[in-house]
Amino acid sequence: MRKIDEIYNIVKEMEKDKLQGVSAIDVSGVIGLTRSNVSRYLNQLYKENKLIKISGRPVLYKTPNYKEERNSRNLEFKENNDGFNKMAGAKQSLSLPIEKAKSAIMYPPKGLHTLILGETGVGKSLFAEQMYNFAIKSRILDKSAPFIRFNCADYVDNPGLLTAQIFGVKKGAFTGADRDRDGLLRQADKGILFLDEIHRLPPQGQEMLFTYIDNGVFRPLGDTGELISVDVRIIAATTENPNSYLLQTFSRRIPMIIKLPSLDERCLQERYSLINAFLKEESHRIGTSIYINKNSIISYLLYDCPNNIGQLKSDIQLACAKAFLNYKSTQDNFLIINQRDIPNHVRKGMLKINEFRKEIDELLLNTSDILQFSTKEEMPLQLIYEQENINDDFYDTIEQKMKNLKNLGMSESEINEILNIDIESQFRKYIGAISRKVRREELLNIVNKTVLETVEEVLLLAKKVLDREYSERIYFGLSLHLERSIERIRKGEKIFNPKLNFIRINHEREFLFAMKVAKIIDTKFDVETPVDEIGYLAMFFAQESLESSVQEQSKVKIIVAMHGKSTASSMVEVVNSLIGEEYIIGIDMPLTMKPQIMYEITKSMIKEVHQGKGIILMVDMGSLTNFGHMISEETGIDVRTIDMVSTLEVLDLGRKAIMGYSLDEIMSYTMKSLNKKLEYNNSIKIDNLSSELDVKRDVFITACFTGDGSAKKIADILVKKIDLQSIDIIPINIIHERTLAERIGEMKTKYNILGIISPMDIKYPGIPYISAIDIFTREGEEILLDIIQEEEMYKKIGDSIREHLNHVNGSRLIYDVKELIKVLEVELDRHISMDVQMGIALHICFLIDNLIEGNSPRVFEDLNKFKMDYRSEMAVVKKCFGSLEIDNKVSLGDSEIAYIVKLFIENNISVQ
Repeated sequence: MRKIDEIYNIVKEMEKDKLQGVSAIDVSGVIGLTRSNVSRYLNQLYKENKLIKISGRPVLYKTPNYKEERNSRNLEFKENNDGFNKMAGAKQSLSLPIEKAKSAIMYPPKGLHTLILGETGVGKSLFAEQMYNFAIKSRILDKSAPFIRFNCADYVDNPGLLTAQIFGVKKGAFTGADRDRDGLLRQADKGILFLDEIHRLPPQGQEMLFTYIDNGVFRPLGDTGELISVDVRIIAATTENPNSYLLQTFSRRIPMIIKLPSLDERCLQERYSLINAFLKEESHRIGTSIYINKNSIISYLLYDCPNNIGQLKSDIQLACAKAFLNYKSTQDNFLIINQRDIPNHVRKGMLKINEFRKEIDELLLNTSDILQFSTKEEMPLQLIYEQENINDDFYDTIEQKMKNLKNLGMSESEINEILNIDIESQFRKYIGAISRKVRREELLNIVNKTVLETVEEVLLLAKKVLDREYSERIYFGLSLHLERSIERIRKGEKIFNPKLNFIRINHEREFLFAMKVAKIIDTKFDVETPVDEIGYLAMFFAQESLESSVQEQSKVKIIVAMHGKSTASSMVEVVNSLIGEEYIIGIDMPLTMKPQIMYEITKSMIKEVHQGKGIILMVDMGSLTNFGHMISEETGIDVRTIDMVSTLEVLDLGRKAIMGYSLDEIMSYTMKSLNKKLEYNNSIKIDNLSSELDVKRDVFITACFTGDGSAKKIADILVKKIDLQSIDIIPINIIHERTLAERIGEMKTKYNILGIISPMDIKYPGIPYISAIDIFTREGEEILLDIIQEEEMYKKIGDSIREHLNHVNGSRLIYDVKELIKVLEVELDRHISMDVQMGIALHICFLIDNLIEGNSPRVFEDLNKFKMDYRSEMAVVKKCFGSLEIDNKVSLGDSEIAYIVKLFIENNISVQ
């Protein structure tokens, strides 16, 4: 039997037990082949439509019989994601609790027991239910898995009965125990037991619970026989102070502790979302729309609500009940809540209006004096953009947003105001960077011949009518755009241009010409071009500047705050001098300064320097460690905190921020470095650690204006031209609320991105860019093949040096070094051949290993003279090697830095 057939049969057999799918590692363990060889066979079976592929880490495979089940699984994951996201504050004060909750559920092999802390009414029970729903929908628990809820406070006067309820009871254990009874722990087998008010559990019950948590077994009350084993995840909740003796005891045994914020700790936006939800809930219950005056809303936003969300809901229900009574008794046409309907303690919230005037004005901007909450509304308006799915086609995205807004009863003028996006800048971004000459025969591979001829005719006419020369970038961009537009018009798909009126007024000449072009298109393709599409065509002809203007991208900002008169400022001075730029900001906190004053200074600085990409707050200890989370809640700025920092860490993160790394990328790198330090401190052997590289898929990214035009066509051409084996292609669009750099950074954490192919020049640190035009040429094919070959070479080197390195994981280190070399080529403006790259990579890997072992570095001859001659190159290499030194706890020294600089200088290839 052929190996490929044998592997196919193994997948069919294994998927009976592995419902989620079978990975290459699973098959490798059965058949005895390496994972890479198995992966190649699995991808071949996928190309032959004998298997289906499920994206993820790791990639999973199934036979087509399981396709329906796979789709169901994906749908459930989407629903699951909506579960937590629909909670008010999911992206604000609850973001960390939700992240911890998901981690507790997903943690292998059986999740983590969890303790939820929070005041009465903060939603601990609801949060526990969401954890259960997440476990069900993500297939961690079976659909039939039980969720048992039990409040220990219900039996506070009878501790023996309380213990018996949880653990069960043996007949005769106490008076009234006339038979054996199973406890809640046994009833919750294979599921979750939620124990509310866990601090009410008596000492005997605590010991029994601790025995189960530690060993997975227990005995019913009064039973001395065989221990009972069950598989139950414990979620406990309490209102007790976390510093109490009881909770300290629990904390030692329950690994995941989640603190839910009180209502006072949440921002006004979150409280407004809760008010929104509760009023809509009452509207559904009553069966009619609820109107409420703005002052009443303000009162609910600002009043003191000591019992948190539960009390807020009750106070809203009370006002609705009073208004409903008046609505029925007077037979009014509207059910409206006025100040007289809300409780007196709620009305007192208006007394704080001056204190929160700015926040209230921003929150209720553009709202009328009377707000409507209708039974037809399914979600607040502000949640539409947060919850909708990302769509690669920007036409579809605009159309969907328009439908959503129409469904909320908004007028056309209001919709146009909301959708007033800056499409002009996107057009400049799309067509502004296409600079290489396009051969007509190459463009025919992706664009219909008639479309191409039409574009040529139109541009010749434009030159005559508009007296303007158009470059080939316009030629290329307009061709791709027109191809997709005609397809949409023929399918009857609506095209919407929210900037249409602006284009008519500000580009009147081009718009009139675009109308003539539309007639040509209609005649040639037997379609009827809508006026919105004419607006888009006009924007192509309005591109007067053929040179793309590259604006400096906003970046993550870093602030260092530390105790002492000059601790932070001194550290920052050193780091900025090494970086060569006054980028990082230091804030000193003298020991005599009150934390409240330091908090306001830090918050003010964050608001001043924030560029829209987030803030990293690096602190030493104490109250400063809490500032980031609090400032995030108050300002809405994404602030991440890193404590116990050193000068090297500030230097390394500052370097990454300046290079344009996203906030998530920097934090992901930081967590990775922290894990490495923990592994080192606990003497865990590095070679036994699993590497992320083993589970990341190799991908090429193709990018274009819509994600649906040239990006997909380029992907199709690549598949036909080049044997990509197990490499996938992911088309993306550039029209999106988040920047392209942010999305690439996020994808980089999931995939091993080999290159970005696009008609526009997209630069990202460490990732090669290939012009879309180049792939039609032999030279372009060779570039792609070189990248693939280079990737294979690095994999082979990583595998081969693992057994020769004593202190580092070669497979992991080689990829860190590979990315470092790519960055160095850009930073040093020198290009080196693949052979030399491999040599430098091997040199660095063995160098790191030797330094860890304690061997002395080599001495570079005439070091001082070399440093003087190549001062800037030495500084660049030293800066780029910072993270590698931190990760591996070594220092290369000036001599080794000089050798590496010399290798780049002597092996530089001049780029034609």
